[in-house]
Amino acid sequence: MSDNKVILNYDGNSYEYPIVDSTIGDRGIDISKLRDQTGLITLDLGYKNTGATLSDITYLDGDKGELFYRGYPIEQIAEKSNFTEVMYLLLKGELPNKDQFNTFNGNIKKYNFVAEEMKKLIDAFPRSAHPMGVLSSLTSALTAFNPKAVDVSSTEQMDHAAELMIAKFSHLCAWTYRKTQGLPINHGDNSLNYVENFYKMAFRMPNQEFEINPVVVDALDKLLILHADHEQNCSTSTVRMVGSAHTGLFASVSAGVSALWGPLHGGANQAVIEMLELIEKDGGDVNKWVAKAKDKSDSFRLMGFGHRVYKNFDPRAKIIKKAADDILNALGIQDKALDIAMQLERVALEDEYFVERKLYPNVDFYSGIIYRALGIPTEMFTVMFALGRLPGWISQWKEMRLKGDPIGRPRQVYQGAQKRDYIDISNR
Repeated sequence: MSDNKVILNYDGNSYEYPIVDSTIGDRGIDISKLRDQTGLITLDLGYKNTGATLSDITYLDGDKGELFYRGYPIEQIAEKSNFTEVMYLLLKGELPNKDQFNTFNGNIKKYNFVAEEMKKLIDAFPRSAHPMGVLSSLTSALTAFNPKAVDVSSTEQMDHAAELMIAKFSHLCAWTYRKTQGLPINHGDNSLNYVENFYKMAFRMPNQEFEINPVVVDALDKLLILHADHEQNCSTSTVRMVGSAHTGLFASVSAGVSALWGPLHGGANQAVIEMLELIEKDGGDVNKWVAKAKDKSDSFRLMGFGHRVYKNFDPRAKIIKKAADDILNALGIQDKALDIAMQLERVALEDEYFVERKLYPNVDFYSGIIYRALGIPTEMFTVMFALGRLPGWISQWKEMRLKGDPIGRPRQVYQGAQKRDYIDISNR
């Protein structure tokens, strides 16, 4: 606690509330006694100014365009690390040495399979089912195959649950993709690393040898790293809220998947491709649609530009732009929608209107381009996002349980009808 205090003068009385210090970034006002002392609550729609927890995992500064995982800048992590190492970092708090990495990687590979009965569940879904609905259901179903409760006072049991979840979830994501394509399910390959294993499970065609494309794997690896955690966003807050009721890991992550499904959250990169397809269908005149975006009276807006948190630039976008360029060059793809994307990118980086308003391409813009280039269906984009965000969800759930956070229970300011007497239906 800081020596500084906030003084609230209300109804003739004065109340003091301590300041909670941070290592970097926003400090907080501890108002835990506010309601008891004053009868008041705070009103903060969307919790934009509310700190729901104390966390050691991720820090971001939207004004400076900074994102740190456990104190490490995302630029260094994306350049020097791989997704498995990042998962260890988020879960454990420190980068692993070689022995720690090998043990962690080995434990994940130990569970690199899914119960045969799960196949029956995925077979029951129609091909038309949205992949995120399928993924959420399959994730929740994992509880039935792993019914033993986790002792949250045991770090070992928490880590075991995390490794189990990480191993199984990549299968569920790959199988969900195979379902959308009407393709048979592939099993894991322990000779490959985590990203390669997912890549093969998702994309290996029947009766064909599968070759690992290192450019594709590198791009997927970076995408997953960049999506691994992002502070107390909607889906992460959902995982923590559900988990605060002492709900198990699988069910909590399933809730996070459902939250991520929303177009204002994980569905943003899907919205980018839908916008590109709209422009293409209209004839591909980029200038026309840029003009519409600038017109305040027009409801159209460009998707994948700017960010509600990053007010300057999205540090993840700078990293993934190179991966997108590498993918397009390596695969030699001819795609009108992706050509439109490149035109829009030039406009956003050069046009005075966009530069002044700092409407730069964000991570959703470039991730959408990469997924499109890989031939991944648009509805699958958010599933890929979920695979990347998984270690963040688990780390946040683990932190919340180990710290003994209380059950989440927001208050409200009621503005409905006052007390009134019931009227029988015959007299209404």
